[in-house]
Amino acid sequence: MKLQESYKLFVTTGRELEKKQENSDGWVLENMRGRLVELRQAGVPALLTCAFSLVLEAQQALEPVAWIVAGDSLFYPPDVRDNGVDLRALVVVRVHGARNAGRAADHLIRSGAFGLVILDLGTDSFFPVALQSRLVHSATQHQAAVLCLTEENTAEPRESLGPLVSLRASAHGAWKKGQWECRLEVSRDKRRGLGWNSKEVCRGPVGMR
Repeated sequence: MKLQESYKLFVTTGRELEKKQENSDGWVLENMRGRLVELRQAGVPALLTCAFSLVLEAQQALEPVAWIVAGDSLFYPPDVRDNGVDLRALVVVRVHGARNAGRAADHLIRSGAFGLVILDLGTDSFFPVALQSRLVHSATQHQAAVLCLTEENTAEPRESLGPLVSLRASAHGAWKKGQWECRLEVSRDKRRGLGWNSKEVCRGPVGMR
């Protein structure tokens, strides 16, 4: 597969993941089951760090994961593999546009085979409320987590993916003392309310350590 654009990422592995689960204020798979979650890129790239921490957690719990790509870009596979994710067990689906991504996600969730479905939407992050409603219904029925990754579109600014988003957060990253610090700022949580954030220190890709 030819990648038109690739991204480096930073994820936790092994003991780092166990420590993350113990200290997390909410960014764990169990807290996202049956929900439509939006994670937005903010500033220095940290979106994939947060997303793949959930992928790794799901795989360690033997939960099948699907990654749906709505645009031309894709994560950088060697970094994902080197940080513990089993690419052979990760289902990757390529579609055109957010609406098709939403429809694909609905089909996958309704199959009952996936515990986590991630929609990599980029800046094209709009799909109808009716489709969002179907996703929420399917996620609730099968206790699956639906995570939408979005980026700000300066041409068409939008605060959120939609009103049915149950948990919304923005991802921030920064180098501190030679380590990569990933921070989540929560702007909506219909279950727990506001007042919690999540922060973890991660390893960088092999070529940057």
